[in-house]
Amino acid sequence: MKISAAAAAVLMAGTTIGQDPQPRPNFLWLIAEDFGPHLGCYGTKEVHSPNLDRLAAEGARYSRFYTTAPVCSPSRSAFMTGMYATSIGAHNHRSHRGKESPNPLPEGIRLLTDLMRDAGYFTANVRDLPTACGFKGTGKTDWNFTIEGKPFDSYRWEDLKSRRPFFAQINFHETHRKFNGERRADPSKVDIPPYEPDHPLVREDRARYLDAASELDRKIGLILRQLKEDGLEDDTVVVFFGDNGEAHIRGKQFVYEEGLIVPLIIKWPKNFPAPKHFRAGGTDDRLLMAIDLGPTMMALAGGRIAGKMQGRPFLGDQAGPPREYVFGHRDRCDMTIMRLRTVRDARYRYIRNFTPHVPFLARNEYKENSYPAWNLLKELHAQGKLTPPQAALCAPSMPEEELYDLAADPHQIRNLAGSPEHKPIRDRLRAALDRWIEETGDQGRRMETMKEIRKAERRFDPEKDWRPAPSRP
Repeated sequence: MKISAAAAAVLMAGTTIGQDPQPRPNFLWLIAEDFGPHLGCYGTKEVHSPNLDRLAAEGARYSRFYTTAPVCSPSRSAFMTGMYATSIGAHNHRSHRGKESPNPLPEGIRLLTDLMRDAGYFTANVRDLPTACGFKGTGKTDWNFTIEGKPFDSYRWEDLKSRRPFFAQINFHETHRKFNGERRADPSKVDIPPYEPDHPLVREDRARYLDAASELDRKIGLILRQLKEDGLEDDTVVVFFGDNGEAHIRGKQFVYEEGLIVPLIIKWPKNFPAPKHFRAGGTDDRLLMAIDLGPTMMALAGGRIAGKMQGRPFLGDQAGPPREYVFGHRDRCDMTIMRLRTVRDARYRYIRNFTPHVPFLARNEYKENSYPAWNLLKELHAQGKLTPPQAALCAPSMPEEELYDLAADPHQIRNLAGSPEHKPIRDRLRAALDRWIEETGDQGRRMETMKEIRKAERRFDPEKDWRPAPSRP
């Protein structure tokens, strides 16, 4: 949306709330936890998602939107700064918490809410919702850095009605384990990927996840209704997305498609002209990353995009050319130490494993205690009852390199890294990943020390848990 030079000057200086020189849209982020693109509008069966399906029909649905990390804290650290967590030292899950391990943002890197304030926006991480909604937002931030001052101006929905323009977010826990929601999905009808055993335990778990997605949709519907009743609907850009991929065995904490791909739906309000590259009622197949959200919001708000931001605007006059590649990483999660890096293009995903000595099923209390398929795999493997794709997850080590043709093999069970026919593709993607590691200053090249790990993860036991391999570039 274009603004005058005079208005732009005021915005750069920071506008007084309620005295905006030119009306600008509000922004409302609706953030699901541990959620893949499992809605009716994305083709998923056995999920009841009329509200989000309608939001997609009235807005734009994005089919290839990826977080940069497959677990909440590095992913959230990234999309709230527009930076890869590996570039700002926020890559190890739930690290740098409190006074014992301070980790201020690098010079020149600021929180998105601070940048939006500079552009004249009121900011909120809404927990306190109207009584009519019947629930509260989680208020989740979960960043792997420490900041000074207040990251948000408010936690109350009520403040949004009088403090415009606003940038607000509401976080929803439904699709994070333990799942909650009315039982609706039929376990016999849910889709089971070939790397998971087709077992009643797995089917029930998948059905409960979809029930949680249905409950998430119900709550989203209540928020959208409240937005309308408060007279905010026609002035507010609604952005729905997930903080990382699905909470299933090869999703969250791993860099396959399932761990990184999340839904993104954007609805543009009636009172503002739609920006370039936005097509209501359509599907956008561009490769996008969650770190692109911050720069896009800044561009649409008329603010200044921080020069160091690694994300790119994908809507409006400042939108750049489509991405050729998107990247992702996984580092320590809880007590499990892995270093995985990945890149994908329009068709192929390449994965580099810097810790191949650590098995897929390495000890992880979170997975062991909350993922039924995790322990089931071990039991069925001992009984010799797994198919080759399932048994591969029980191997004592992992491949150093993986390459998958996502068009022919969407579940990524045929590793083409050693295929002579695919060598040019592997080499191209390998080179792209090497450049990304170097150009972005990947801090994961230095693995945490045992002292740092024990401080970050109190339950870490060096006699039981997997030690890092020597660092490699």
